[in-house]
Amino acid sequence: MEQEKKSQTTAEQMTDRDLSEQIKKVTMEIHTRAEKTELMMSFMRGQVTLAQYKLLLCSLYEVYQTLEEEMDRNSNHPGVAPIYFPTELARLDAIAKDLEYFYGRDWREKIVVPAATKRYCHRLRQIGKENPVFLVAHAYTRYLEVHGLKSSEGLSFFAFPGVSNPTLFKQLYRSRMNSVELTEEERNGMLEEAVRTFELNIQVFDDLQKMLLTVPEQKLQTCSTQSVNTLQIPIGKIAPLFRMVMGLFVALATVSIGLYAF
Repeated sequence: MEQEKKSQTTAEQMTDRDLSEQIKKVTMEIHTRAEKTELMMSFMRGQVTLAQYKLLLCSLYEVYQTLEEEMDRNSNHPGVAPIYFPTELARLDAIAKDLEYFYGRDWREKIVVPAATKRYCHRLRQIGKENPVFLVAHAYTRYLEVHGLKSSEGLSFFAFPGVSNPTLFKQLYRSRMNSVELTEEERNGMLEEAVRTFELNIQVFDDLQKMLLTVPEQKLQTCSTQSVNTLQIPIGKIAPLFRMVMGLFVALATVSIGLYAF
């Protein structure tokens, strides 16, 4: 009996030292704040307007472009290499495909992003240059896995053809993430960066909501191949991390690969 209690205590101590668990713990409060932003509340109610979805895709493209460039550039860094899965997780081409569907071939000339998205990208470039290991905190909240959605036009962002078994992949990702060797100073910095990630997301949520109110309706609604103005979301299939961050925002029947809810 005493041996069992000792083993349980040891296991709990090991879990408490897991980076993924520590990030989950320190971001719990700000996670709740993120869910209460006006834009996030509209997603969680289960309806996303076409204007919202398209505008969010624009920011998704900018953020993932920056993140994946920095991940590629630092792929051999000992803190980044363990969670570097470009074949399985890269989102940029998929988002570009979605943007072309909604905006047409000249989508690059039409996309608009708020100042908060640019600040987020600046932060990613900064840590990519100065503290590459902190990219782990951002990757943790960015990569999501679609569950139950078939391939569909305008929804390429949610398809991960390189991940055949999401459950096993999440286990692998979490294991790799927790294997990163960090000094105490780096670990504390990582946890602070995880909180900063959510703060940056909240700023983007707020800026996007303001844009939805100020950008001309016609510009937001322009769509080359689709006329519907509302996207219906099956709420029961949206996992907690997705509602919290949506990889930077969009929700459609997903489960997290970022491991927050795992």
